[in-house]
Amino acid sequence: MKTFLMKPIVLLTVTFTSTSLFILYCRPIPSPQRPDYMARSFILWLHGLGDSGPANEPIKTFFTSPEFRNATWSFPSAPSNPVSCNYGAVMPSWFDIFEIPVGHESPKDESGVLKAVQNVHAMIDKEIASGTNPENVFLCGFSQGGALTLASVLLYPKTLGGGAVFSGWVPFNSSMIERISAEAKKTPILWSHGIADRTVLFEAGQAGPPFLEQAGIKCEFKAYPDLGHSISNEELRYLESWIKTRLPSSSWIANLWDCHPDCCWVPSVLDI
Repeated sequence: MKTFLMKPIVLLTVTFTSTSLFILYCRPIPSPQRPDYMARSFILWLHGLGDSGPANEPIKTFFTSPEFRNATWSFPSAPSNPVSCNYGAVMPSWFDIFEIPVGHESPKDESGVLKAVQNVHAMIDKEIASGTNPENVFLCGFSQGGALTLASVLLYPKTLGGGAVFSGWVPFNSSMIERISAEAKKTPILWSHGIADRTVLFEAGQAGPPFLEQAGIKCEFKAYPDLGHSISNEELRYLESWIKTRLPSSSWIANLWDCHPDCCWVPSVLDI
């Protein structure tokens, strides 16, 4: 299995090998009265320290199910900032990181996190203003981007579709719990972490669910025994399934598309 390796601090931009996946489907008969049963969704992906948004765009090639036909993706890049754990070197960074590896007790740049959260919230607000239902908005992120994903979901005033944290950590102290709204507590959280991670230690990931439980938030935690500080194909395939189950019903396959008599949708094995 290939993985997307995130090299922490001599920070190399990650490269991706995309897998070509094909889906065959029938062309629906034009019908001006038929509503759009495939609700619009928005997936925002936040990269890790030293990386860039465009370098992560191949991730969306894993999302081949028809439910993602109307999905809008966004891969923003972090601004360049000096980073303490890298001796003040300037690099793409959402907020400051003081030490590597990141552990449960590592110091936190709460002010920097809150500033980054404001920028993420502005992206979400813009998408919702354009017509996307908040419950069809999903935030996902790796490493530093995973920590920012968690903070952005918890501090957003509305219930979102979900937040997915990969190899991340809780970027603020428990005093922040009182700022989490009742609506934000309804947003489901998926947390994935490699047990062999030596950059963001597994203990930092393990501290996530108890923190969320203390705040009254549900979290699905998945541990990957042989995975280091990287994202695996297995994690991305599960993420596709996890988001898909939180989008509007997919029963349209049998009922909502009118095919030509000589045309029908042929499912890929990956859709089953």
